[in-house]
Amino acid sequence: MSDAALPRPHAAARRPAWLEDGLAVVLPAVALLAMLAVIFAIRPSAMSYFGFTLLFKLAVPLVFAALAQMLVIMLGDIDLANGSFVGLVTCVTAVYLPSAPMVALLVYLGLVLAYAGIGYLIHLRQLPSIIVTLGLSFIWLGTAVLVLPSPGGQAPDWLKAFVTWKTPLMPLPLWLSLLAALAGHFVITRSALGPVLRGAGANPRAVERAGWSITAIRVGVYAAAGLLTLVAGLLLTGLTTSGDPNVAPAYTLLGVGAVILGGGSFTGGTVSPVGTVIGALTLSLAGSLLSFLQVPPTWQIGAQGLILFLVLAGRVLLGARPS
Repeated sequence: MSDAALPRPHAAARRPAWLEDGLAVVLPAVALLAMLAVIFAIRPSAMSYFGFTLLFKLAVPLVFAALAQMLVIMLGDIDLANGSFVGLVTCVTAVYLPSAPMVALLVYLGLVLAYAGIGYLIHLRQLPSIIVTLGLSFIWLGTAVLVLPSPGGQAPDWLKAFVTWKTPLMPLPLWLSLLAALAGHFVITRSALGPVLRGAGANPRAVERAGWSITAIRVGVYAAAGLLTLVAGLLLTGLTTSGDPNVAPAYTLLGVGAVILGGGSFTGGTVSPVGTVIGALTLSLAGSLLSFLQVPPTWQIGAQGLILFLVLAGRVLLGARPS
């Protein structure tokens, strides 16, 4: 028997990359639809414009925080200061933006530049991002407490009006999530810059040999992550109408969970903006589902972790790319 006649192991199990990427997005989408079906079965009135607004309005800040985490994970890093940064932004916004907008804008600019500087420091010194950002989380939290020692302040009227804007066809949270997913998909997946950005995390030496500066890429990506986290803090301030240093500690791990739930990988270079947005909506909706089921709020984090586990288990069973 010739070698050509011998069966090739795993040849039949191979799948095109587009199919694996599709499975990565479909699985969290199925989980999201399943939870919506349960909620609508319990409370049919939730299937309305007002019902969708209530279900997803608090998910939008998490969507942008998760996209920021996605950019960092794309480089093979992880950001443990994500939630503390959101809390700091809510404090700055509630204290300075209504009465001293120029001061608030300068602080915002300084925070984004600080994020870029952290990316440069991590790359220059080859420091572990998990340690650097863990220490940075305490800096953000301490600064937030100095700005606003206890919850308070007031969100500007225009920001509160924006987050309560009744948009046509579907609620604002769904519009913002859709636009964020499409914009991220275009930049990371469809644009000419996308392979370079993903390659900076998956194979930085190859990117450098192609003539790109890894230092510039990392600084730019960290700055973009800081900007997205800033947007998350602004939206959260508009929704809560005040500032709070401890308003978003769960965003850090929920953001990581949304990225992995949406098909991302800790090894760098493998991320899905659309999957990340769907993952964030799914994890956020888990809390609403438990409320409809009259489960105590202290169980919500556990339920979100269970959903993440089940979707990842489904991806393994279907033979999709492991994260």
